[in-house]
Amino acid sequence: MNAMLKIENLSIHTDTQTLVQSLSLDLYPQRPLTILGETGAGKSLIAAVIAGTLPDALKPEGDITLFDELNPLNRERFWGKEIALLPQEPWLALNPLRTIGSQISEVHKLVLNEGRSQSDTLTHHALQQMDLGKDGDKHPFELSGGMAQRAAYLCATQAGGKLLIADEPTKGLDESRRDHVGQLLLSHCQQLENVKPGGLLTITHDIKLAKMLGGDIIVMKEGEIVERGNAKAILDQPQATYTKALIRAQPEYWSLDQPTSSQPSNESNSHATPSEVGIQSGQKPLLEVEGLAIYRDQRTLFSDLTFSLSQGEILGVYGDSGCGKSSLADTLLGLHHDFSGNIDWLQKIEKGQRLKLYQDPPSAHSPHTTLKTLLNDLCALHKLNRSKIPVLLDRLSLDSALLERPSSQVSGGELQRFAILRALLMSPKLLIADEPSSRLDPITAAQTLRLIVEVSKEANCGLILISHDQLALSKLCNKVIDLSRY
Repeated sequence: MNAMLKIENLSIHTDTQTLVQSLSLDLYPQRPLTILGETGAGKSLIAAVIAGTLPDALKPEGDITLFDELNPLNRERFWGKEIALLPQEPWLALNPLRTIGSQISEVHKLVLNEGRSQSDTLTHHALQQMDLGKDGDKHPFELSGGMAQRAAYLCATQAGGKLLIADEPTKGLDESRRDHVGQLLLSHCQQLENVKPGGLLTITHDIKLAKMLGGDIIVMKEGEIVERGNAKAILDQPQATYTKALIRAQPEYWSLDQPTSSQPSNESNSHATPSEVGIQSGQKPLLEVEGLAIYRDQRTLFSDLTFSLSQGEILGVYGDSGCGKSSLADTLLGLHHDFSGNIDWLQKIEKGQRLKLYQDPPSAHSPHTTLKTLLNDLCALHKLNRSKIPVLLDRLSLDSALLERPSSQVSGGELQRFAILRALLMSPKLLIADEPSSRLDPITAAQTLRLIVEVSKEANCGLILISHDQLALSKLCNKVIDLSRY
């Protein structure tokens, strides 16, 4: 059986830096191939080279054989029916002015030449399959991160491309939906249009997904391959030091000095009165929330939520995708107003000291402005101490050379850490971190989450951590709320 994709000695450069070095791989039908590695290792650049979407500022070298064609030109002709690309940032891939139903239907009409009635039927079935049956009339900005990820998956796969390239397909998804997407990816490998099996290239930092997909695996660090081979063998018994570190960085191996005062399943502490929590933490309360219900699109996301947050306290919030985690953050920050119940601020917090780390960092940064300019503007506007920047760059494992690039040329994980740096420079009294580690590899995620917690405690800042990862929250937070239960 011929390889659907063959890459020989691929390198990717800027004018001053090598981002991917001498990479070779073969991808066959029915044999999943997963590229696993650190944030910023160049994984997404490989997908861009294959699809022909690499930015002009980056220069590739090496050979790519795609569907038995060596270094094919005009790779746009492969999009849809031959190559299905699921990009890393769903909100950027989807048209913000059109509903997700119309975007999925468009694939059936324009790529598969289906009539309107058949297109609508197929679209409805696809939405139901991904638990989005009631959301077809919504625009991308009306969806949670996990919902947008599932919608982008549908748009990418409806035309039945022979080769599916999935870039971080489970980012922002809870465990059950991650497993569902994993099964869908595997089904692409097993059978395509009831005729031939397809090929699957998955780029991820999700070790559990990599185990689920099986097949072959490539582990990358700093643009180079450090280990490759059978996925099960490598993930069960890694040989490379870096692969071992990746696996040991998963939350189940964490051993932190910061235990939780309540487990997610313990409702008694989640319902503790504000005064009780304040006394237990020994800090001044920042806010009290009582009987909170939040609504969107005439739908109740959750109700009867009561909690408090004190200075230096870490509150974890988790729950299924779309349950209202980000809406809770927006409501506390005054960005969403359709709610009932009481939110009482017990301290005066100046503008700029109540901040949110957004779930989708590319949408929070100007795509054509360098990170250095963004920092300079922030420091000038708020008269900030610039001496903290090198320290935070080092603690967040960010290379100072990264500041010379615009955000559009920075990986999602690196941009997430830069967003954290910007927020910490402001010395906030309340920081709401919405999925701050969803774009990070396990090592960087563990380091980053610890840093957010450490700096919040040092600054006596109240911190709300929003995540799908119940285990990570249980090891980091003073108390945890399961929003799906309200």
